[in-house]
Amino acid sequence: MLDWLGLIYPWTKAFHVMAVISWMAGLFYLPRLFVYHAERDRIGKEPVASFVIMEEKLLRLIMNPAMIATWISGLCLVMTPGIVSFSMIWPWTKAAAVIAMTWFHMWCARERRMLAQGSAGTGRRYRMMNEVPTLLMVVIVSSVIVKF
Repeated sequence: MLDWLGLIYPWTKAFHVMAVISWMAGLFYLPRLFVYHAERDRIGKEPVASFVIMEEKLLRLIMNPAMIATWISGLCLVMTPGIVSFSMIWPWTKAAAVIAMTWFHMWCARERRMLAQGSAGTGRRYRMMNEVPTLLMVVIVSSVIVKF
């Protein structure tokens, strides 16, 4: 049994890293699309419809599967015996930041629907929200690497 875990663990970890990179790329890019969409919409320039399509496809085809893959592979890694010590602080800070990242993902999904219906926020608001995944990434990576 232990030999099997020794073989599958590095592949699960590699898959997790790839899923996280894909998810993060979407979380960085989608709010930027929101900025362009909101600012185009405000001045009445086309092609607002193309932003709606790009935002929907990014969320549905890349971000949602990447988030699900991140969660599944991450939970598999956490359940691997001897990998995580829950007596330390870092697993809890990472978990809180991942939950916050998931909330941000859901916020993006809601904003995408609102923009598609024509009720846009401001470009400034989306620029500010675009910093959220960066801050959460700092917490997550610091937690995992430094293991405080």
